[in-house]
Amino acid sequence: MVNVILHGCGGRMGRMIVDLAKEDPELSIVAGVDAFDEGAYSFPVFKSIEDCDIKGDVIIDFSVAAAVDGLLDYCIREKTPCVLCTTGLSQEQLARLKEASGQAAMLKSANMSLGINLLMKLLKEAAAVLKSAGFDIEIVEKHHRMKLDAPSGTALALGESIKEALPGEYENVYDRSARRQQRPEKEIGFSAVRGGTIVGEHDVIFAGSDEVITFSHTAYSRAVFGKGAIQAAKFLKGKAPGLYDMSDVIG
Repeated sequence: MVNVILHGCGGRMGRMIVDLAKEDPELSIVAGVDAFDEGAYSFPVFKSIEDCDIKGDVIIDFSVAAAVDGLLDYCIREKTPCVLCTTGLSQEQLARLKEASGQAAMLKSANMSLGINLLMKLLKEAAAVLKSAGFDIEIVEKHHRMKLDAPSGTALALGESIKEALPGEYENVYDRSARRQQRPEKEIGFSAVRGGTIVGEHDVIFAGSDEVITFSHTAYSRAVFGKGAIQAAKFLKGKAPGLYDMSDVIG
């Protein structure tokens, strides 16, 4: 059994983790932390991680960037592993995360979906073969109309995975409207679509001479991110201090 402290239990993803945990016999939420939500849960909820007097095997964090400083202080002091899912962290917080990983196992990934992380692994293999054969690479991502950033962090992470398998420097290109020239060889193009309630779609296109290969991932529900976080928590229990990501979880 993995005993979890859920940091940010009242948020949209936090509530989803609560629902998923009810169906998982291998994981139990023993405490929650949320500054604004003290709703009816089967576990005690604290205003801050500093107030939490219950020990857990792992923390799952889906909170806000402002709450991460206190969380990292807690992980360093208590040496508690943490699956850190909050986005928008500052460079100072990322440096603090690295410091915390010297005291406890810390896991952070651009996307918690198991499918996306497997896709990153497959893209490295595909890029090494297809780019040398002259294939161009384009990434198209689609998200709901409320998403603020473009391209998505996941799209950028997919691009970085591809670059790791390729020699030389490749440029990310986000807009071609201001130039009139043929497509350079060493670039990865990004296109962003925003509309409706699209949870998340990512297509990685390898376009060659007379053939096109497309890798696609579609998230139909945010539950895929919650399921990935739960798998990560199970993986992290008992792990030695260090900085891990979802590629370690999928093996």
